[in-house]
Amino acid sequence: MLLSRFLEPMIRVGTLEVIDAFGKSHVFAGAPGRHVAVRLRDRNLHYRMFFDPELCVGEAYMDGTLTIEKGTLTEFAVILASNLKFAKTSRLYYASQCLSRLLCRWQQRNPVGRARDNVARHYDLPGRLYELFLDGDLQYSCAYFVDPGDDLATAQLSKQRHLAAKLLLDPGQRVLDIGSGWGGLALYLARVGGGRVTGLTLSEEQLQVANRRAAEAGMADRVRFHLRDYREETGRYDRIVSVGMFEHVGVQHYPEFFSRMRNLLAEDGVCVLHSIGRMAGPSTTCAWLRKHIFPGGYSPALSEVLPVVEDSGLWITDVEVLRLHYAETLRAWSRRFQTNRGRIAGMLDERFCRMWEFYLAISEAAFRYGDHFVFQLQLAKQRDAVPLTRDYIAEWERAHPVDSIEFNSRRAA
Repeated sequence: MLLSRFLEPMIRVGTLEVIDAFGKSHVFAGAPGRHVAVRLRDRNLHYRMFFDPELCVGEAYMDGTLTIEKGTLTEFAVILASNLKFAKTSRLYYASQCLSRLLCRWQQRNPVGRARDNVARHYDLPGRLYELFLDGDLQYSCAYFVDPGDDLATAQLSKQRHLAAKLLLDPGQRVLDIGSGWGGLALYLARVGGGRVTGLTLSEEQLQVANRRAAEAGMADRVRFHLRDYREETGRYDRIVSVGMFEHVGVQHYPEFFSRMRNLLAEDGVCVLHSIGRMAGPSTTCAWLRKHIFPGGYSPALSEVLPVVEDSGLWITDVEVLRLHYAETLRAWSRRFQTNRGRIAGMLDERFCRMWEFYLAISEAAFRYGDHFVFQLQLAKQRDAVPLTRDYIAEWERAHPVDSIEFNSRRAA
């Protein structure tokens, strides 16, 4: 099996058993760890996975031509994530990665029109899908687990509180939420922080839900959402927040992004940017994720972001790295997805369910065993726009406790 030439030097942690299309078992064993067995049900995969493993493994699972015979999909994803760094021993794989890096600027090119199309492919799926695996507030980004025992809803509320604390909110401030999703963060900032919030999204589905939520909560006069790209926004804001949107910007657009942030931010304003990043330096987006989940998406290394911030003239007033929080978030999403899998399959189809399962599994593995993390950058025009110590964050959080009463009132809204 040609694929053996790729897997033999790659698998150094755990054991991966591959049962080929002819029923023959091939065992690739490294240091003691998980033992996972998969079956290939199409002999073409023997060759396709050798030449394009990044794309073909996920597609084979989606199509049902790769099945898990021993262990779980999550354990299979762990095997892949734990050994991915050794894949460069394959000259062909290394060459494909070099080619992908050469093409990355084209892959990440996101002018306004293309950005809208990319967002629609992921976020304009039936809204009921997201209701079935996210928390009640529809937070589709990394939660913040203050306590290991926190449930998903509490951790997502803690994330919003943490962001609000870093924004140093005061009543009456003008707040801009770039990539406002289904409106949960904007509503929180208006209700708890007393701000007047403008939310921007490129998803028509999200826009409808967010505006409806604002109206139902009696906050339509203080929270408004628009179908608008950040490059089309004008005005001046006291506070700017962006959560889970920066991954869709594209490296070549970073100068434009931070220039726009500077232009939109008041002289004494504060901005908080929350994004997925990677620890091992600049890279490319997995071909399968780029094709099936996040077209145009890329999670940057901080070394690609910080120089552009410096050139923009903005002060970096705080940097925080959240390491395992997203792994825990994805685990919670996966469990909720499995609980509601039958309903999701009925709404979409079985192939979609396998695609989404694979996406959640490999994403959790990337944060738990790979090089992915989440970072939060606090930015300002003036060096003294925030206090000299970080005590104010904890003080704000203590003054706004996360409890079931606050969550239930928010859920009802």
